Amino acid sequence: MTRSVIEEDLTIDGNVVSKDGDIDVKGKVTGDITSRSVDVHVSGRVQGAITADAVTIQGTHSGRIECSELALEKNAEVKADVKAQTLSSEKGARLVGKVQITG
Repeated sequence: MTRSVIEEDLTIDGNVVSKDGDIDVKGKVTGDITSRSVDVHVSGRVQGAITADAVTIQGTHSGRIECSELALEKNAEVKADVKAQTLSSEKGARLVGKVQITG
């Protein structure tokens, strides 16, 4: 299991896939992300679908999220349709979209 980091000065236009790894987004991704876990840091921006077991959002995301565990931290700004088994949210996190919690 590896951790891949998209640093603040990096912009990716296209899909990112890491089947058994973890992805940290500190820069910008325009495209879909598929991984075991995805962490979008405060400086991170994702425009596209995120599919993973665990997703943590501190930054900005627009698109779609499908995961087992979704955590929205206080600076999160999410405009997405969400399908997750569990959702946790800190005070200050913003979520706009259709939310389906499957438990």
